[in-house]
Amino acid sequence: MKLATLRIGGGTRAAILRDQAFYALDWPDVGGVLVSGVALLDLKPGPYVCSIADADYAPLVLRPPKIFCVGINYISHLQELAMEQPSHPTLFSKFHTSLAGANDDIALFGMSSAIDWEAELVAVIGKWTSKADRDQAATAIAGFCLGNDVSARDLQTRTPQWLAGKTLDASTPLGPWLVSTDEIGVRPDLELSCSVNGTIMQHGRTGDLLFDAADLVVDISAFCTLEPGDIIFTGTPGGIGAARQPKQFLKSGDILMTEIDGLGRCVNRLVA
Repeated sequence: MKLATLRIGGGTRAAILRDQAFYALDWPDVGGVLVSGVALLDLKPGPYVCSIADADYAPLVLRPPKIFCVGINYISHLQELAMEQPSHPTLFSKFHTSLAGANDDIALFGMSSAIDWEAELVAVIGKWTSKADRDQAATAIAGFCLGNDVSARDLQTRTPQWLAGKTLDASTPLGPWLVSTDEIGVRPDLELSCSVNGTIMQHGRTGDLLFDAADLVVDISAFCTLEPGDIIFTGTPGGIGAARQPKQFLKSGDILMTEIDGLGRCVNRLVA
């Protein structure tokens, strides 16, 4: 099952994908669907909205209660940063104002000259979860989408805390749709890639995560209750611009493409 949040007539509407077309649901976004408690398999498609080719994607969840992100969660990323493997997930956060639609332009920020890419598998929480064991954690995940943790490296590294470089307004594509776990499982092993102007910068498999989505739910729910609509960016593989020699960053006019097999793609143009 695939669910999306679409911009329609000046507003937004959750929609379900059937036969290359979207049909309306009763909520303004996928977050609302999850909060409602209605089982995803019981959703009833409403009126036709648009073909998949004409879809205008809003961020999948408009105002997630919480957005967790995980650093250094692939061996290839650890190696390029010359870091040791962590014993626990390295967590940081974003705010909902950082989110963008799957095909939205991303505005470069004048205060940063080091805008970088991080293609990621994103887990979406479907129910209230606290102190979960691994089996409970698996049932807490409604499904997955893809995202790109676009980062301002100069702002990220100017203090020991990463927040300023990680939550720039409208900089983080999230979408295009949620694929439910009944379709792809809770530890999907999918091909992931990120390209800039058609050149592959990152390539890996989501099955190579050091801490998979269920591991992350167990870790986070031990100290923080997870809610329907919470988002977990699970980490990025090697190939970031900051680790290249010479360093390489995004500039106005660049086309950033993030893709995960079976989860669709985000295509975002960088603008001044």
